[in-house]
Amino acid sequence: MAMSETRIRPPLRLLAGSIDPYRGLPRSVYTLFIATVVNGVGVFVFPFMALILTRRFGLSEKETGDIVFLTTVAYIPGTLLGGKLADRFGRKRVQMISQFLCGALFIPCGFLSDPYLIAGFIIASVFFDGVTDPARTAMSMDVTTPENRQAAFSLIYLGHNLGFAAGQVIAGFLFASAPSWMFWGNSIAVGAALVLVGLFLPESKPSADEERASLASDSAEKAHEGGLWSALRSRPSLLVFAVLTTFYGFSYAQHRFAMPLQATGLFGDSGAKLYGLTMTLNAVCVILFTTPIVAFTKRYRPIYNVAFVGVLYAIGFGMLIFARSPWIFFASTFVWTMGEIVQATNESVYVSNHTPMSHRGRFNAVLPLVSGLGFSLSTPVAGRIAASSGIPAVWAVVAASAAFASAGIWALGRMEKKGAAVAAVGGGSA
Repeated sequence: MAMSETRIRPPLRLLAGSIDPYRGLPRSVYTLFIATVVNGVGVFVFPFMALILTRRFGLSEKETGDIVFLTTVAYIPGTLLGGKLADRFGRKRVQMISQFLCGALFIPCGFLSDPYLIAGFIIASVFFDGVTDPARTAMSMDVTTPENRQAAFSLIYLGHNLGFAAGQVIAGFLFASAPSWMFWGNSIAVGAALVLVGLFLPESKPSADEERASLASDSAEKAHEGGLWSALRSRPSLLVFAVLTTFYGFSYAQHRFAMPLQATGLFGDSGAKLYGLTMTLNAVCVILFTTPIVAFTKRYRPIYNVAFVGVLYAIGFGMLIFARSPWIFFASTFVWTMGEIVQATNESVYVSNHTPMSHRGRFNAVLPLVSGLGFSLSTPVAGRIAASSGIPAVWAVVAASAAFASAGIWALGRMEKKGAAVAAVGGGSA
């Protein structure tokens, strides 16, 4: 019996330790986690969209590229509208309606054979997905506090990756044997996630009384009496932070563009397999290391954690300048994936802690567009650098961009700390 207990207890202690950061969170956070897993499992269409349009319907790469670009464009007005609606009418109501429409628009795609009509439904679905996102993110802000946000947001991030990893395996089988069920399965997953939200999550939008009461506090999250642009101007550090993180987006995007090009350029057909293995390593690392990284970084301020992301990106992507063998690709992927995890579990925490409760929906519509600009511009810029100077030059620019953003965010953190110290001394003198 003693030997049995000895064998069992260490794994149990390890399991208990791995979930310690997520103990004691609000019930709403656990509901959001489960809904995120369910929704992630059903993300079938968007990752396979290019293959659906080219392999199944025979569209050219140019036509497919144009359609994928239109889906990106459709998201922008959707998210701007969604942010305004979420702040005016409530997070839950907006999410329930917009996500229902997003999922419902996939249903006819499973019956249609006209690729252009299918593309139209998908573009419309992306618009409503854009409407949904600010409401969903604002709700996660509403139900958390500065003290538990890092653990809560990391749990939701982990839920997305768990669901997405499982979903892509299912999607691969469906694409080969039952392609219509990619659309219907995506719709079913959206519906199941909405049932969880509808049954177990109350409306989280702060009441007018709560917003008025917050005005008397010195919290960075207190309500703002004014419109969106007035609120943004009142948070200059948040705008600077968003601009600096565009350089992270520029750097991170190259794992989808320059990295596969370099792998195939060095190793031919084997390079495609190598790139696939590095993406598998990325997914495994996210699942295995998110919890320990959260446990380690919670002792530091979120802004300094985000500054460290640039160091990891500069090292991880920078080492590809010297890539000549496969092991460098694996080492690089491990390092920049650590940066991805730190960014995903801290960037949104910093933004949340500096967003007025009265404008959470609108801030979550506008700021991601600012910070995402670098990701959007990354591919055309890198393509031109690669054409003129080669792939190693791309990695040099990427490393420099990440290092620049890291230094800027660290300096911003120092300025905030100094400003808080001055304010504390002034308050004490008064």
